This record gives sequence, structure tokens and C-alpha cells, in this order.
Amino acid sequence: MTTTPMTSGHPPAPPARAGRREWTALGVLMLPLMLVSMDVSVLYFAVPAISADLAPTGTQQLWIFDIYAFAVAGLLMTMGSLGDRIGRRRLLLIGATAFGLASLAAAYAQTAEMLIAARALLGIGGATLMPSTMALLRTLFTDPGQRAKAIALWSTVMTAGVALGSVMSGVLVEHFWWGSVFLVNLPAMALLLLVGPVLLPEARDPDPGRFDWISVPLSLAAVLPVIHGLKEIAADGWNPGHVVSVTVGLLFAALFVHRQRTARSPMISPALFRGRGFSAALSLNLIALFGMMGSAYFTTQYLQSVLGKSALEAALWALLPSVPIAVAAPTAAALVQRGVHRARVVTAGFLIAATGYALLALAGTDSLWLVLAACGVLASGITVALSQMVDLALGTVPVARAGSASSLLETAAEFGGALGMAVLGSIGTAVYRDAMPAGAAPEARETLGGALAVAARLPAEASDALTAAARTAFTDGMRAAAVAAAVLLVGAAALATVALRNVRPGDTKAPDEPSLLGSSGA
Repeated sequence: MTTTPMTSGHPPAPPARAGRREWTALGVLMLPLMLVSMDVSVLYFAVPAISADLAPTGTQQLWIFDIYAFAVAGLLMTMGSLGDRIGRRRLLLIGATAFGLASLAAAYAQTAEMLIAARALLGIGGATLMPSTMALLRTLFTDPGQRAKAIALWSTVMTAGVALGSVMSGVLVEHFWWGSVFLVNLPAMALLLLVGPVLLPEARDPDPGRFDWISVPLSLAAVLPVIHGLKEIAADGWNPGHVVSVTVGLLFAALFVHRQRTARSPMISPALFRGRGFSAALSLNLIALFGMMGSAYFTTQYLQSVLGKSALEAALWALLPSVPIAVAAPTAAALVQRGVHRARVVTAGFLIAATGYALLALAGTDSLWLVLAACGVLASGITVALSQMVDLALGTVPVARAGSASSLLETAAEFGGALGMAVLGSIGTAVYRDAMPAGAAPEARETLGGALAVAARLPAEASDALTAAARTAFTDGMRAAAVAAAVLLVGAAALATVALRNVRPGDTKAPDEPSLLGSSGA
């Protein structure tokens, strides 16, 4: 008599739902996320004090600003892959330690070189924190509905952190010395190191293969020249040197992709892209950040240089558009959970963002409330789309590869932001130069800031005329860029409709790849 294995006709058990412990852990993860996003803008008001104290050269001042973002962008993929191998909690705690020590070093830097080095270390620490926090969400929240809510909160905190960073910088520098903008990181990192080992689970790929060290320099060579070139194009316009930088980066990107396809144990597994919707999520994530950072390029200058607000006043006004963000992502998650197709929600998000740009295209030289309303509508739409793309991408990949997937999302965001500033900034600059009077000084025809500097040296009547012309020209450039961005976002809405129409909840797991989780209890 032979026996046959028994098979159950029961459906698989639903994913375990997160409880109070997991939601408390989410609150802990918000600490490093908030601080890393705040560090993007935390130096905005500290620069005059730093310049007076450390006397950096012009080049050193640029590096004090840029080295943090470059280190984060260049190392995201490396750190995401490393977290999958050594454990995301372990990498998070290592990164928190490095971030705290680097913050202390930055606060008490005695020279510009020391501050640059400390900012570089902050960037390295930030590169470990960003993908680790996102990947741990995938581990903590296995129920799709709860994960969507958690990611909505994650997206809200990340967006709010950038806005809060500049305001906090202004308040601290006004009452303390410039190093205080770095010391605020220490209590949060200390709390993370204290409670993280207790609340956060460890998760890693139990069979990751050997770490591909060759991919590390290739990824750096692919990311950094492109980001640097795009940032310089946004600042100085198109010139051969910047175009060469972007081209070199793209060539190394091609080599990096080839390495991932042929290596026995690649840093970024090509299997990630076999998950239905993952490639679409990456592309739409890039476009979303294109729209968000492209608008920031204009609105910050508009508030200060067109409306004449002080830096702190401009930062405080810029907080208002962040208010609707708090409800945008949770509303999008609730709609998807109630059965609204994700494609429709993402499409609506991009159309809302396009509407924000359309409102921006109506602005004049004295349109404070219209610009703030436009930014609020734009940010809300982008947040709706962005939160859904993160949720889709993390739901697509196995838990074991969540770190790599998170790092790809973050890298796409860096590219999108830099590309938005470069492309839309170039459109605005071209219109500005064309609209300026032919007889204006070359410095005045280059940028609005240059025009205001020239106007300050002129007699009153000529100064007023040049200032008015420059502000009108800048606003014209902002409106032209807003029209171009609105068209792009309408195209993104169409792309979302097509690319996501067949992607449904529960139908996103990467084929031919098991869900691997090496987890040790907290």
C-alpha cells in the first residue's frame, strides 16, 4: 500500500499583523529618517556664521554644502546591498553611531577642512540610515494594508524633514552658535542606539553570496559624475565640462549594469526587476522627485529674491505647503485599501501635481499666496504618487532583498531631484536671459542674484528699474519651467495608467525567487 502526501485545500494563512511593538519600532525609525532628511537643508542659515568663524574659500564652502549629498548618493546602493548581507538592524546601528560621532566632529570643527571631512562622514552614515529604515519597514509590516500606512508615514516624515531643516537651522543659529545645528542629532541617535536593539528585528539574506567589491567603485563612478554634472548645469547652465561629467557617469552606469548582469553574486540582483511593477515604480519615483525638487529650485528664490523675504521668513512661509502633505499619503493608502486601483491613485497624484504647476504658471511678481497654494497642491500630489511607488516597490521584492530595493529607490530619487533642478533650472535661466534688457550688465543677465547685486551698486532710479526687470524675467522663467513640468507630469500620469493597470495587490512578488528572511528576535 502506497501513501500519497496530503495536500491542503485551505488558502495560505494571511500575513501576521503588526502590533504595538512594531508601531513603536516605526516611531524609532522615524528619528534617523527625519535627521537625515533635515541635514540636506540644515546649513542654509548657518553659512554666514560658518564663513565668519572658519573663513572657508569659495570652493571649500561649496564642498561643505555638497559633500554630504554626494556621499549619500554615491553610497546608497553599496549600503543597501551591505545591509542585506550583514543585517539591516546592524547596519542601521553602525550608521547611527557614525552619524552621531560625525555630528559631534562637525559641531566642533576648527577648520573648513575638518568640517568638510565631518560632513563627508555624515553622508556615509546617512547612506546607511536611509535604505536601512525603508527596508526594515518591509520586515516589520508584512500585512500589505499596515505596510501601506507605515510607508505613508515614512513618506510624510521624509518630506517634512527637508522643510523643517532650514527652519530649525535659522532658529538655532539665531540663539546659539552654528555647531548647534549638528548637536541636535545626538539625542536622537543615542535613543536609537538604546532602544533599537530591543525593538527592531534583525533581517538579512541568509544566502547572499560574496560581496561584489568591484561594483562599489563602479557604482560611485556611475552616480557621482552624473549628480555633480546635473547640479552644475542647474547652477551654471550647459557647458562642455558639465556635459562630459554626465556622459562619463552614464558610461560607468552602463558598465555597472553589465557587471550586475554577469557577476555570479551581483550587488544589485537583476531578479529584482522581474517583479511586476518594480521597474515602473523606479521610473515613476524618479519623475516624482524631478517634479518636487524642480519646483524647490524656483520657489525658494522667488520667496527671497522676488518677494524680498529674509531667509528665515522665506523658510517659515515655505512650511505652509507642507501642511497638506500630512494627509496626502495616508489618504492615498486608505483609498487603495478600500479597493481603488493603485494605477488610478498614482495617476491622480501626478495630475494633482500637474495642477500645482499649472497654478505656479499663473504667478506674477507679487503672488505669495498663489505660489504657496501651488506648492501645497504640487507637494500633495507628488507625495500621493511617491508613497504608492515606495509601497509597490517594497511589496514587489522578497524581504531578503529589501535593502537593495530600497537603495535603488533612493538612488532614483537622487537622480530625479538633480535632473529636475538641471532641466527646469535651465529652462528658467534661458527665459530669464532672453527677457532681461539687452543693455544690462553681463552679471545681471546671468542670474537674479547677480542682477540684485548689480542693482545695489546703482543709483536709486536705475536700481529700481533693473530690480523690477530682473524679478519679472525670473518670474517669466519660473512660469515657463512650470508649464514644461506640468506637461511632463501629465505624461507621467499617462505612463502610470498604462504601466500599473495590471498590477494589483498581492500580484507583485518577483518570480522564481523565494522570500528569504534571516531574522533573529529582538
